[in-house]
Amino acid sequence: MPEASRPLFIPLILGTARQGRESEHAAKFVFEQTKKRAGVETELIDVRTLPMKLDDAGEQMKDPEFARKIDKCDALIIVTPEYNHSFPGLLKHALDMNLKEYIHKAVGICGVSAGPMGGARVIESLLSVMRELGLVTIFEDVNFGKVGSLFDEHGNLTDQNFVRRVDTFLNELIWMARVLRHGRENIAPV
Repeated sequence: MPEASRPLFIPLILGTARQGRESEHAAKFVFEQTKKRAGVETELIDVRTLPMKLDDAGEQMKDPEFARKIDKCDALIIVTPEYNHSFPGLLKHALDMNLKEYIHKAVGICGVSAGPMGGARVIESLLSVMRELGLVTIFEDVNFGKVGSLFDEHGNLTDQNFVRRVDTFLNELIWMARVLRHGRENIAPV
């Protein structure tokens, strides 16, 4: 299938397994917005359901199904809460299960927090990790600050400004995913 007509595969990783996680509402919202995009296929990957060995590290604990999805993807979306100015350890553990599967693929990060900063520090903390994994971060982020008031008790968005913010985020991520796919498929590494 020609490169331009093949849909992009952009899964979303929800980066926390905590009970009562409010970031789940943000992840589902971003996931639904991504599903609306023409030429994009997506899937919600919840770290809570990933089979992870906790007595090993790195690629020695690789889950074949998760690795297949990451290898197939053109870009990733990570939606994660900020815990103590950083990201959840389980997210890092999950990300470390792969390496070569990430190289030269785009990633967009959505931070979630109970406070007004919207996970700005979790995004900042993840940037060096993304680079080390070989992912290319886009310059648009989505910050879901004061998440407890952004969604009602049914998970419905209460601030419609986030539709525009996520749209801008997805525009950049999709553009970067196309550019990097073209490079991976047509330009030999040096």
